[in-house]
Amino acid sequence: MTLRPAALQIAAFVAGVLLTTQVHAASCITSKGQFETYKQQLAQVAASSGVRQRGLQALQQARLSGITWRFESNPASQSSMRYRSPEQFLKSRFANVNAFVSGAKRKLKQNARLFRNIEKRYGVPGSILVAIWGYETNWGGFKGKTPIVSGAVTLASYCRRYPRFEDDAIAALQLVDRGLITGSSRGGPSGELGHMQFLAGNWVRFGVDGSGDGRADPNNAADALASAANMLRKSGWRGGRSFAEGSANFRVLSKWNDSGNYQRAIAYAAGLIDQ
Repeated sequence: MTLRPAALQIAAFVAGVLLTTQVHAASCITSKGQFETYKQQLAQVAASSGVRQRGLQALQQARLSGITWRFESNPASQSSMRYRSPEQFLKSRFANVNAFVSGAKRKLKQNARLFRNIEKRYGVPGSILVAIWGYETNWGGFKGKTPIVSGAVTLASYCRRYPRFEDDAIAALQLVDRGLITGSSRGGPSGELGHMQFLAGNWVRFGVDGSGDGRADPNNAADALASAANMLRKSGWRGGRSFAEGSANFRVLSKWNDSGNYQRAIAYAAGLIDQ
């Protein structure tokens, strides 16, 4: 079979990576022009971590994500960086807090059995999970439009928080190898995926089958919700206890999102949902 030019490029890229005998950590970047060099270095790390040809092909095809780069190069532009009350933070995404709470209550009622089972198993109440689900993707209505691999690799490359997110970039390539996503699958601007906008590394660590079909899929709502509960529990959540600001459970929310604004908004919304 004659390989097309694009296929030849991919084959050469993969062969060069797999033949590398000495692996070094990828060097972070502060210039867009360095992105291709970063990818080549990351490919060596990924190959040494067991990423196979399909994942490496996705990396070779990844492009710098403009929205991710803007966020990283100008962090002050992110609303989560400035203090806001829970109401203000929710209104930055939803015009009406009452409408958000009403929508969350409807989802909770529609999926009552699922949420009961999750809370019984993991100790995380439905109000917390449905608030996160609603805030992240409008209960699955919008999961993002940034190519997941490109977003994850761009986030990993930038020096401001390097190397914190490099494991997530490699995990995204592992998910390509597993067939859970492809190189063109889309999600949040930093490589978040599925209903709950997991970072890929967290999905690899905490993803579980919540639907009973034998597969943990971030684009399956039951799987995503159960996996979020699993992550919170393994991060220290204790069932039946308060999640009000200052409590131990409230502090666990920082494992999901390290923004104090985010944590306060989720706890506040969940309290209203419980009323």
